[in-house]
Amino acid sequence: MDPLNILEMKGIVKAFPGVVALDNVDFELRRGEVHVLLGENGAGKSTLVKILSGAYGCDEGSIILNGSPVEIKSPNDARNLKIGTVYQELNLIPTMDAARNIFLGHVPYHTVARKINWNKIYNDSGELLGKFDISFDMKTPVSRLSIAQRQIIEIVKALVLESDIIIMDEPTSTLTGDETDKLFAIINQLKDNGVSFIYISHRIEEITRIGDRITVLRDGKYIETVGTENASRPYLVKLMVGRECEEHYPKEHVDIGGEVLRVEGLSRSQAVRDVSFTVRKGEIVGIAGLIGAGRTEMVRTLFGADRKTSGEIFIDGLKADIRTPGDAIGCGLGLITEDRKNQGLVLNMNVRQNIALASAGKTCRCGIIDHKARTENALKYITDLHIKTSDIHKCVKYLSGGNQQKVILAKWISTHSKVLIFDEPTRGIDVGAKVEIYKLMVSLAQKGAGIIMISSDLEEILEMSDRIIVMAGGRISGELPREQATKETIMHLATGYAEEVLNT
Repeated sequence: MDPLNILEMKGIVKAFPGVVALDNVDFELRRGEVHVLLGENGAGKSTLVKILSGAYGCDEGSIILNGSPVEIKSPNDARNLKIGTVYQELNLIPTMDAARNIFLGHVPYHTVARKINWNKIYNDSGELLGKFDISFDMKTPVSRLSIAQRQIIEIVKALVLESDIIIMDEPTSTLTGDETDKLFAIINQLKDNGVSFIYISHRIEEITRIGDRITVLRDGKYIETVGTENASRPYLVKLMVGRECEEHYPKEHVDIGGEVLRVEGLSRSQAVRDVSFTVRKGEIVGIAGLIGAGRTEMVRTLFGADRKTSGEIFIDGLKADIRTPGDAIGCGLGLITEDRKNQGLVLNMNVRQNIALASAGKTCRCGIIDHKARTENALKYITDLHIKTSDIHKCVKYLSGGNQQKVILAKWISTHSKVLIFDEPTRGIDVGAKVEIYKLMVSLAQKGAGIIMISSDLEEILEMSDRIIVMAGGRISGELPREQATKETIMHLATGYAEEVLNT
C-alpha cells in the first residue's frame, strides 16, 4: 500500500438483478485530501461509497484501510473504523428533533451518573450549526425543516463523529453559494487536521474548487484519475459521457404569450407573506433565494399542499379555488417536488405505475384501468426522456437518482399542465441529464406552458430564466428581467432584504 494513502479499494465488483453496478473498480484516497468521484447518474459512484460505508457488501474485491485489510459489513462497522457518510438521499428520522438526529447512535453520557447528557447534545448541535450561520430551535422535528436544513443536519452528523474519512454525496445540492462557501471552509479546516474526504458532485465548477484529485467512473467502470489543476470542464465532461458535450444551458428564444397564472397576495402564516407575481405562456420564471426564504413554502401553498391564509390565484384569467393538490391538478398546475423520494414517487411501485399517478383518470374507461394506454404512455416517456430501466415493471426505487427524477418529470408532463413548477429540478443530476431536463423545459415552453423554476444554483437560474423573482423572509424582495440579472444583484436582493425583514 502506498504510504500516502489512507484507503485503497481494489477490484470492487457489485451486481444487482439485470445490471453490473461496479466492474473491477479501483480507488485510492490519500490522507488529508478531497478526492472527487465524478460520473453520470448510474455510473456507480453511490454504489462504491455505499460499499465503503457498509450499506452494501461487495461481490468481489478488497478494502485496505491504514495498511490493513478490513471487512465492512454494516454502517456500524464503518463508524467504528471512523468512516462517516453524508448521503445524497437524506437519512434522518422525521419524527425526531434536529439534535437527536445529529447524535443518533452515539449519544454522550454524564461520566458519573451514566445518564444521557442532553445539555451537551443540544449545545454541541447548536454550535455546529452556527458554523453555517443557521439557527433554529434544535427541538424542531426534522419533518418541519426544509430540505436544505436537513442537508446541513446530515453534514453536521458526520462532523460530530470526528471521522478520519468523510464521504459526501452531493452535499451542496440544496445549498446556496453562501452555505457552500461555509461548507468548503469547514472541509479545508478538517483537511489541515488530516481528515480525508470522498466527495461526489455533479457541479463541475465546485469540484475544481474543493477537490485535489478527480476519479471518473462511467457505466460502472474506472475511467481515469486526474489532478484538479489539469481538469478542464470539457475534458471532464468527455470522460463522463464518452463524447464531446459543448452545450450546457440550451436556452432558446421562445415567443412569450399572454398571462397563464396570476398570484395576488398569497400568504401562509409567517412562511409566505403577501406574494404576488405572474407567469406567461412560454415563459420560464426563476425563483431564487437563500435557505429559509420561503420558495418551496410558496409553491406548496400555490399548489394546495399547504393551506393558504389569504390570497387569490388566477389561471387563464379565471379565479381558481385551490385547496388541495387535486384541485391544483384539475386547474392545470403540476409540481415537480424537491424531495423526490418522499413526495415525488411511490418507491415500491414500478415505473409504469409512477408515471400514471398524476394522470390516472386519462387512462381509465368507465372506472376500469386501460393497461394498454398506460403501457404505451410509459414507453413513450421512457424513450423521450431516455429513462434507463430494464422494463416498465421495474420497481422505481432501484433506479438511479437521475432516472427517478425523469420518472417524476414523465408523470407531470403526461398531465399536459398549463403551468409546471420545477422545484430544484437538477438536484443530484449529472451534466448530461441536466441538459436533457433543460431541453425539456424549453420544449414545454415552446408548446405554451408556463414554467416556474426554483433553484439554488445561481448559474442555472441566470442561464435558463426569462425573468427572475428573488425571495427573502417569505416575501418577494425583487424581480429582475434576464438581461439585468447578475449573481451580485440576486444575492443583494436575497441578503439585504432578508436583514431588513429580520429587523422589522
